[in-house]
Amino acid sequence: MDTLPLMATFTLVLFSELGDKTQLAIVALASKSSALTVLIGAMSAFLLVDGLSLLVGGELLSLLPYGLVGVGSGLLFVIVGVYSFIRGDRNTDVTNQRATFLKTVSTISIMELGDKTQFATIVLASEFKSPFMVLVGIMSAFLVVTVMGVLIGVKLLRLLPERHLRILSSALYILFGIALILSGMMRL
Repeated sequence: MDTLPLMATFTLVLFSELGDKTQLAIVALASKSSALTVLIGAMSAFLLVDGLSLLVGGELLSLLPYGLVGVGSGLLFVIVGVYSFIRGDRNTDVTNQRATFLKTVSTISIMELGDKTQFATIVLASEFKSPFMVLVGIMSAFLVVTVMGVLIGVKLLRLLPERHLRILSSALYILFGIALILSGMMRL
């Protein structure tokens, strides 16, 4: 079995995602929600977006106008940031765990649509002609990055008062939203 596709993909994705906006979003989500729920939600989103990228390839990207996706995603992030700031609850019960899972899946999926990792997935799968090994490499790298983000978020939860975390998390969502809107507008 040739492990080059797995290792190349793992290395590329790991180093390109460390400190990326997606990892920061995972930190923000894990700082105020169940770590396990955020981990499962994020990994589900990565599997969804990158799995579809492998299956559909470049067709998926051509169906979605990247600029419009960026503006729409940015608006959603600003709304979530403002809502989180105003509402300010910490998710602890089962109903809120489901909401956390859905929020994590949707947040990470939106952030990954049209992201460099999605393009890398398509290119690497076609280059190595080994979509399964590419997917294993990508998911392994995302697992490492996600666990790191969740651990940082949990540590922040222990160190900072919940009010400060809520403000920080809300500010991150709003800033990411503005960045996505500006990036999307430049691509329209």
